[in-house]
Amino acid sequence: MTLLKNGCIHDMVNREPYNADILIEDGKIRAIGHDLPEDGEVIDLSGLDVYPGFIDAHSHIGLAGTGIGYECIDYNEMSDICSPQVRAIDSFDPFDRSLKTAAKAGVTTVATGPGSADVLGGTWIAVKTTGVCADDMVVRDPVAMKCAFGENPKRCYKDRGASARMSTAAHFRNMMYQAKEYLAKKEAAGDDIFKKPAYNQKCEALIPVLKKEIPLKAHAHQANDILTAIRLAKEFDVNLTLEHVTEGHLIADKLAENSQYPMAVGPTFSHASKYELQNISWQTPGILSSKGCQVSIVTDHPFSLEEYLPIYAGLAAKAGMDRYEALKAITINPAKHLLIDDRVGSLEPGKDADIVAYEGDPFEITSEVRLVLIDGKRV
Repeated sequence: MTLLKNGCIHDMVNREPYNADILIEDGKIRAIGHDLPEDGEVIDLSGLDVYPGFIDAHSHIGLAGTGIGYECIDYNEMSDICSPQVRAIDSFDPFDRSLKTAAKAGVTTVATGPGSADVLGGTWIAVKTTGVCADDMVVRDPVAMKCAFGENPKRCYKDRGASARMSTAAHFRNMMYQAKEYLAKKEAAGDDIFKKPAYNQKCEALIPVLKKEIPLKAHAHQANDILTAIRLAKEFDVNLTLEHVTEGHLIADKLAENSQYPMAVGPTFSHASKYELQNISWQTPGILSSKGCQVSIVTDHPFSLEEYLPIYAGLAAKAGMDRYEALKAITINPAKHLLIDDRVGSLEPGKDADIVAYEGDPFEITSEVRLVLIDGKRV
């Protein structure tokens, strides 16, 4: 057992922090309170602020490599505009140096997966940021099916049959209707092998989406692309998370009407490198949060660096986001976004002992991380 004593606890359940001890056993939080058993290691956190490990709901860490080019760029399969059958876990490299840097900065869980070249890009995973085997690091696989709208599919397939936004949507619809028909035939056939449709890897990959077991994870920066993603999710009656949402503040009232769809905002600490990023703003997370939307702040690593995730939340707070909501945007909200809030995202008995202790405010760049635990083990 390990006892963390005298920390100022930000548990992400209560708005106000409080002083208490945390008892850890077998990688889980067993209790939070006072007069807890001191039968094992005791770590004094006096003067430190204690948070759940930070979570990034959208990155490509482990699939992008560090200090290397094509050899480790494994997050886009660009041979086919519809590639729902590919899986992030088959590209994930636990030895990507960025993972260790993220862990030391208190980012303990990340979602990572295919990029936005394809209309349907494959499944994402949520993993802890320490380990040597992807299978052992996984918190949930899959967490979502990537899809993309806007400039990226247009640019990547402009010479191969998808030069307009309407063709992107048409490719999406075609694949989804194929999958719906495939599923209907498969279910109608029951256990009769002779009546079942021929195995189709793409359609099989989309069955969890159609059954609402995982959401679509929709890359959309521009306002019209965000609304297209919502339109298509409603057309096929599937779950959806909105990713990037760069122009979300321009349609905040419309998104408030669709607040059932979680929103991952970012990367904002980056240059407006293309037209659909021209309205990038640190005010976006706060505006959407104030409208009642569930907002996560994300890095899109390597497009902004994973280890600075809490600083990005601080910049959102500086731009007007409620401070507690900004903390939620890198803890409990991304956990909910990824369907893993039963394990991570807050400090509560029964949850994984993923904990970061700070000297100073995590939103301030000069603050220091003094302790990181992942599954109760010191990083």
